[in-house]
Amino acid sequence: QVHLVESGGGLAQSGGSLNLSCVASGFTFSDYGITWFRKAPGEGRKWVIGIFDDGSDAYYSDSVKGRFRITRDNTKNTVYLQMNNLTPEATATYYCAKSEHSSPPYLPQDFTYWGQGTQVPVSS
Repeated sequence: QVHLVESGGGLAQSGGSLNLSCVASGFTFSDYGITWFRKAPGEGRKWVIGIFDDGSDAYYSDSVKGRFRITRDNTKNTVYLQMNNLTPEATATYYCAKSEHSSPPYLPQDFTYWGQGTQVPVSS
């Protein structure tokens, strides 16, 4: 059974940093890309960032490029999202999702398995 669990959320200050983790189980982690989405209050889920199965490449949305970084440790079945220079616009619940391929898609409808999310409020 596929299971994804996010952690690391919490109140952050504008201009500050926060590190999120996504721990996966129930599948061969190193064979699949992982993508992070976020959902702000009153909005739909939006693509943030994704990483390939082997960690060799990643896709960044324009809104986080240069400030967020994604990495993975396939020995620990974990993907990490390092968020720097946070702004109040980053306030959202952050979700990781498992790709059906080695690459990380960016459309929510391409994903079947999601974590429960971790909340990141950013104060101004």
